[in-house]
Amino acid sequence: MSRGADVGVLLERALLQMAAAVKIDLTIADASWSRWASATFTGARHDLSVTTGPSPTLDAWLGALPEAEFTVRGHLVADLAITSRARVGDTITLRIAVLTVEAD
Repeated sequence: MSRGADVGVLLERALLQMAAAVKIDLTIADASWSRWASATFTGARHDLSVTTGPSPTLDAWLGALPEAEFTVRGHLVADLAITSRARVGDTITLRIAVLTVEAD
């Protein structure tokens, strides 16, 4: 019996939808997540590698991304940081670190 998509898949889908909404063609090149807990919260740490091409809206979108509202069923995005950015030709590769906490 399937319980549906896990938090990693839901986060990836939300990120792709947010990018598509502003006409940024984003591809998830690699993604992983691991369970995380503090004294008061449980959740997950996510590490994503994404690629995209140059876009007039990319810099503004990336600047707003850490404060963006994500829709991830059962979780809240507590922290998001762009940890690296590299450009080779017309391909921009970004590493994104995200901390989600369970909301249920």
